Amino acid sequence: MSGKKIIKIQSDSDEDKEKEVDTRAAAADEDDSQDQSEKTDAVGVDEPLKDLEARLAAKDQESKENYERLLRVSAEFENFKKRTSRELEEFRKYANQSLIKEMLSVVDNLELAMNSTNGHKAIDQGLLQGLDMTHKEILKVFEKFDVKPIEAKGQAFDPTFHEAVMQEETDEYEENTVVNELQKGYLIHDRLLRPAMVVVARSKESRDKP
Repeated sequence: MSGKKIIKIQSDSDEDKEKEVDTRAAAADEDDSQDQSEKTDAVGVDEPLKDLEARLAAKDQESKENYERLLRVSAEFENFKKRTSRELEEFRKYANQSLIKEMLSVVDNLELAMNSTNGHKAIDQGLLQGLDMTHKEILKVFEKFDVKPIEAKGQAFDPTFHEAVMQEETDEYEENTVVNELQKGYLIHDRLLRPAMVVVARSKESRDKP
């Protein structure tokens, strides 16, 4: 009986399996590498983003500070405009104060001259009328610039507007009442131009008190 030869044929399946394992391993390595790369890319993107956010927050704070500074400057400028306007208005109101104050002595002399001629028939009436007209014209100028005489006689003594130069004992007036006016006082608008020089009443009873 003839012997049979057994021929062993090596299958390529093992080799294919090895190749498949190697392929899977390579794919896994590639996936790991890709994941690592994506993580690295994500970290690389996050850092500039955080930097941009920080810079944006800083700019936002700077913008708020500039806006607040602008509001303060605007408020200060408005206050400056109002203050300047008030000062200008006050300057216009009182610009002629010095000149008018110098003219008060002229009015005083005119009034003194007119009062001293009362009862004198020898005085030229034309001259007296001229003095009176000049006095009235000056008073019109005073009125134009809101210059008014201070009412003093018969009023209670007020140190704000009156300057007491002497006292007079009398029972006709209450104590500390102005009984006579030696020199007129004047106001320009609401400001004292010159106080009135006055005589103030003093009761006889106050003199007798210890």
